[in-house]
Amino acid sequence: QVQLVESGGGLVQPGGSMRLSCAASGRTFSDLHMGWFRQAPGKERKFVARIFPSGGISFYEDSVKGRFTISRDNTKNTVYLQMNSLQPEDTAVYYCAARPAVVREYPYWGQGTQVTVSS
Repeated sequence: QVQLVESGGGLVQPGGSMRLSCAASGRTFSDLHMGWFRQAPGKERKFVARIFPSGGISFYEDSVKGRFTISRDNTKNTVYLQMNSLQPEDTAVYYCAARPAVVREYPYWGQGTQVTVSS
């Protein structure tokens, strides 16, 4: 079992920046693929970014490429999402997720953190 706790959400103005953190426990963190997803009001939850266990490979949803950066610190059991040039359409609940390498779906999810981009 893996427990995930997100932090760092809040209100930010358009064009601003914010960093989300997700602390993991319960399993060897360096064995886990980690991802960030988001769910806007009235919409389905969607993929944002993911990172391999070593941290050397990452992937992004097209609309966040060049603005968001996913990273991880395996010594702190934490994954981050640095978000720059935020826009109102980035407003959503952001979720951290984890999966072992042997499965394709994410069985472990955090509780989510609200990010609101508004002036």
